[in-house]
Amino acid sequence: MTDGLFSGFDVSISGMAAERTRLDVIASNIANANTVGPDGPYNRKQVTFKEILDGEGVVGGVAVQSIVPDLKSEHPRVRIPGHPYADSEGFVRLPNVNIMFEMVDLASARRSFVSNLQAFRAYRAMAKQTVSNMSTR
Repeated sequence: MTDGLFSGFDVSISGMAAERTRLDVIASNIANANTVGPDGPYNRKQVTFKEILDGEGVVGGVAVQSIVPDLKSEHPRVRIPGHPYADSEGFVRLPNVNIMFEMVDLASARRSFVSNLQAFRAYRAMAKQTVSNMSTR
């Protein structure tokens, strides 16, 4: 974290980095929406965030706390007799990835990324104006 005039950039930069990670995880979930294997179906992943606090408890940004498997949603079972990973009754457990949910999550992450980018650009313009005003004195 930086101090002074440029510390405001850290908040936006950390937000963009965290959302980029979230976008990568969503892309992985979508890419593996139909992946089953000998160890079972793909398990959807989720990103959790944490605040970055300075020494005085002031929020200075956000960071990825962890990327964890979604253990709450169920894996749908579909009857596909003859599938290599079917159980004795002919059912295959599919990934717990809901494409519609992932697309909504993707839109949310994208909007958050763009919002952080806009905040960065606004702060950059203010910093530029401040430096310009300081140099004309």
